[in-house]
Amino acid sequence: MESVKKRFLAEKANAVRRGALTAVYSANSGHPGGSLSIADILSYLYFEKMNVDPKDPKDENRDRFVLSKGHTAPALYAVLADRGFFPKSDLELFMQFGSKYIGHPNIEINGIEANTGSLGHGLSVGVGMALAGKMDRGKALAGKMDRAGYRVYVVMGDGELAEGSVWEGAMAASHFKLDNLTAVIDRNMLQISGPTEEIMAHGELGARWASFGWNVFEACGNDIAALDGALCRAKACKNGPVVIIANTVKGFGYSIAENQAGWHHRSPDAAQYEEAKAELSRREAAV
Repeated sequence: MESVKKRFLAEKANAVRRGALTAVYSANSGHPGGSLSIADILSYLYFEKMNVDPKDPKDENRDRFVLSKGHTAPALYAVLADRGFFPKSDLELFMQFGSKYIGHPNIEINGIEANTGSLGHGLSVGVGMALAGKMDRGKALAGKMDRAGYRVYVVMGDGELAEGSVWEGAMAASHFKLDNLTAVIDRNMLQISGPTEEIMAHGELGARWASFGWNVFEACGNDIAALDGALCRAKACKNGPVVIIANTVKGFGYSIAENQAGWHHRSPDAAQYEEAKAELSRREAAV
């Protein structure tokens, strides 16, 4: 990846982190830890990989994105605002009385494809979208319609992999050979109750997904270049769905929140908010 593009995307990731923290601070509630860990993933998808247009958010040919770990909506709202789907000032409306910017993704908002938050359901929603895309592509190749299909991306948390519905979706995606579906697992090793490996161990996670018939790649989820490599390889796979195990740091970008389960659901106070913004600015200058 070119250094200029890498710097641009790193700056966007920091902007997403600032936006997510602004939303959580304004609401005095939310989930900052996981929002910070997925900022690089979302920034890469929305500013580099996905075919989306904020001027035409319902374009039938658009790529679809599903945030299965819906409690990290602050990060999704932040990247959508930065991409131009709505004003950045709306982030201050997060979880305010009467606001449509509720604590989990809301399809009343431009750019949101599915209401999520009940963990374990997002992959199955993505499977349905991807299957519809494959059907559309078949019709297009047969000359019966103009559209040529689209790609679907689903971001899941590692904690939610304990939900059985995830594996039902995984079986269906493999059965239908959905090579237009890419799942990204935010593997930050922590959930609200503590370390994932103590609560419900995943063991050899890649081998588990491979046994379900998925193409498996692993990358550092807080490194733009590593994500670029993994997602480019994912798009090249033509024999079935792809899962990327993105190894991340919960709370990445704000040192006192990093690898701390206590920051799964918590709001910074005024001093911590200013400290976090200052630290993110320093990180951005060092890119």
